[in-house]
Amino acid sequence: MNSFTPLYLPRLGIAPGDVATWTGATVAISGALGIPFLPFWGALADRYSRKPVIVRSFVAHLVAGVIALLAGNIWVFVLGRAVMSLALGNSGLMMTTLEERVPEGRRGLAFSVMNSAPPVGAFIGPLIGGPIVDARGFPALLVIDVALMIGVILMLTFGYHDDFQGRNTGPLAHMAAESVRVVWESRRLRTLFPALFLLFGGWMVALTYVPLATQALYTGATPGTAVGLVIGAGGLTALVLGPATGLLADRFGHWRVLFCGAALEVVLWPLPALMHNIVAFGIAWAVLNGVASGVFALSFSVLSASAAVDIRARVLSFAYLPVNAGLFVGPALGSIVTRVSLFAVFPVAAALTLLGVAALAFAARQPMPQAQAPGAGHG
Repeated sequence: MNSFTPLYLPRLGIAPGDVATWTGATVAISGALGIPFLPFWGALADRYSRKPVIVRSFVAHLVAGVIALLAGNIWVFVLGRAVMSLALGNSGLMMTTLEERVPEGRRGLAFSVMNSAPPVGAFIGPLIGGPIVDARGFPALLVIDVALMIGVILMLTFGYHDDFQGRNTGPLAHMAAESVRVVWESRRLRTLFPALFLLFGGWMVALTYVPLATQALYTGATPGTAVGLVIGAGGLTALVLGPATGLLADRFGHWRVLFCGAALEVVLWPLPALMHNIVAFGIAWAVLNGVASGVFALSFSVLSASAAVDIRARVLSFAYLPVNAGLFVGPALGSIVTRVSLFAVFPVAAALTLLGVAALAFAARQPMPQAQAPGAGHG
């Protein structure tokens, strides 16, 4: 949906000159709604079970797809995108389950493989979706998305087994507040989360506008296919570099590889703005997105290792908070800077990433949180 939304906005009554602003606003508005609910999803999983909370996220995607398909104006479409943000919180629960079952020395690779799943979708989805959008239109693609989501829900419901059963019987509001407190009271975590937010904010501000940048450089008659190829190339490099980054991290150290990857991003981010044809832009974006995806995947290993064992599950329930916040702030910032130039988002991404590297250096110097005494924090 993200890749082809800018091509569809004119059909919803948005003037061509306002598409860039609405692209950022749509993503920012939809990304903000689900953030306040993040602590509650982890609390529900701790109270009952992880499986229904994970399945809930895909049901939210299904409902969002149906609303977007039926939307006759921009406001109903934004509502559909907003409902999608109620899916937040599932990846943290999945990583908690994975962390419990993976040997310590392979955690970097395991987390990188899992978090390479979105790049697989980013590779295959746009390549298939682009020709469909050109031939049948964006609503036809939404119909396929809805059908696939129904299949995912059925497979998870009847094919996924998780023996975890929640044992915490405290009030949900208290459990949610306790999860926030756990993060805040750790100096390492409360500095690491903002650092990751800056890194991912830079990525999100650029990613949101890649379809429009592609459309601006492409002069042919099949813009959907062109967008699909550019986004798909970025997904392919992410599919390769994500696990490769995890392997390097397991050998040379997670923090060290994370710093190197983030610093490389700072150098690479301005390049797409300097490309004046679609092929050069596509290559620059593919390299950049691969590096950014590797940094993204590795960040979860660093986050997990920065939490004491007894609070790790609750910390990982917030694992996607930095990228979700970046998905709100980044596009909102992009909707402003694109009034100067569509390609201004790339140097802005470099600036945010540079701030993120500096914040990472500060977070790395903070002490690790200590394990709580048995029974602590469960009033």
